[in-house]
Amino acid sequence: MHLDKNYSIIELTIEWVIWMNNGKEVIALCQNYYKIVNFEYDEDDFISEKLINIYKDYLFKININNNDDVKTAKKMDEVLNKYIDDYVFRKEMNKELLKVKISRSCADILKAIVDSILAIFNHYQEYTTRNIYVSRWI
Repeated sequence: MHLDKNYSIIELTIEWVIWMNNGKEVIALCQNYYKIVNFEYDEDDFISEKLINIYKDYLFKININNNDDVKTAKKMDEVLNKYIDDYVFRKEMNKELLKVKISRSCADILKAIVDSILAIFNHYQEYTTRNIYVSRWI
């Protein structure tokens, strides 16, 4: 909601209803929303806290009518779900996020951070393979 000018109570109510409806649509798109926002991380795990906050901020900022925004939101949902479920990926993501640099002159810092997170995920999926041990019976 935009509170940078004086609104009448009716204008605020209308804007709030539109914002709430968009929020419901966004949550409906993201199957893992409640799992992600209710994830219990250690109190000293600042990276998990920030990632979840970035996820929530980005989801409620997107234009639900923009296909690229919707695809990115779904991908972020997938990434954070993997982050929660896969300890090895979580360690790799934490390590790689410390290397991310975003320019202050960037027009949309949140979008740049989301793009960096997605790039880390894509790189991880492309270049990381799991070691699978097959035991042999003699």
